Amino acid sequence: MRNGADIDVVDIDNAIQMLNKYTKEPSLRPLILILEALKQDPHNETLLAKLTDTWRNLGVYQGAVLTYVPNFYTLIPDDIFGDNLKEIQKEK
Repeated sequence: MRNGADIDVVDIDNAIQMLNKYTKEPSLRPLILILEALKQDPHNETLLAKLTDTWRNLGVYQGAVLTYVPNFYTLIPDDIFGDNLKEIQKEK
């Protein structure tokens, strides 16, 4: 898990703008609110953890996020899909 040092505030702002412009799904509002808070404090571990948890609980709406913010995976401090592919590949 990274510490937020390599999160680009411009990327966060772009994600917020794209989601606000192209999505009206109420289920995405908590994600946008966390992104807005993270934009103000990109090193906040609690916000990074909330972002990951909120992402994982979006279900089918993850597709909408990735449609409008294809580089969203760069904002998540952990494996975006939670399947630990990196760990599995290391074991081989």
